[in-house]
Amino acid sequence: MSWLTRLLGSGRRRLLASAATVLLLAAGGTVALGISSQHHAPQPPASAGIPATGLLNPTTASGGGGNTPSPTGSTASVPAGPTAPTPAAPNASAVTPTSISIPAIGVRHALLSLGQNKDGTLEVPPMSDVSAPGWYRNSPAPGQVGPAVILGHIDGTTGAKGVFYALGALRPGDTVSVTRSDNTVAVFRIDGVNTYPKDAFPTLTVYGNTTNPQLRLITCGGRFDHATQHYLDNTVAYATLNGTHPA
Repeated sequence: MSWLTRLLGSGRRRLLASAATVLLLAAGGTVALGISSQHHAPQPPASAGIPATGLLNPTTASGGGGNTPSPTGSTASVPAGPTAPTPAAPNASAVTPTSISIPAIGVRHALLSLGQNKDGTLEVPPMSDVSAPGWYRNSPAPGQVGPAVILGHIDGTTGAKGVFYALGALRPGDTVSVTRSDNTVAVFRIDGVNTYPKDAFPTLTVYGNTTNPQLRLITCGGRFDHATQHYLDNTVAYATLNGTHPA
């Protein structure tokens, strides 16, 4: 059973925000300061986006015939996952990511380990340190088969740029290196970067099962809505494992 199958759970469970949406809402109501500089974060051009087909190789995310989530209301939502973190696969916790490096946008930082909050929603990096990205530990570890998920803020409450402020500036061919606890480095190649409206977030494209090791980098994006105090979009960078080497 995949991590996403467990995350999706039963269609009878109440809907909760997806990783990207929770990341957005975590900063909601608090990012009004310094907005004149914040809403100019780089946005990916159409030429940098992933093709509609051919790169991601998604399989049925529900594990075959289960309930498939769809965007609900103004946010993309998925049913509640398990309250306690569950390993993505047997022995998945034996190797964990410890840091991330993205030379093209100047990112080099240790990774937090993110789980779920008491109410079942996805934990996100703290607003007290927007320079810190985090790996969602119920997703595959980077280098395992499936989409590993790493979250980062676009900005902070004072206008400080977050770790993924320039995520939209990534281009196909850029590299992302993730150092792991077994002293190896998984190197990913960026396939594309897309920005999606909150009400059209492609849950299965982002979180759905894949046949090879992949990576998803997620932050807020698009225009900042002063009325709602939220960014209107989410930016997602897609990457595929290119190889591993000793740290």
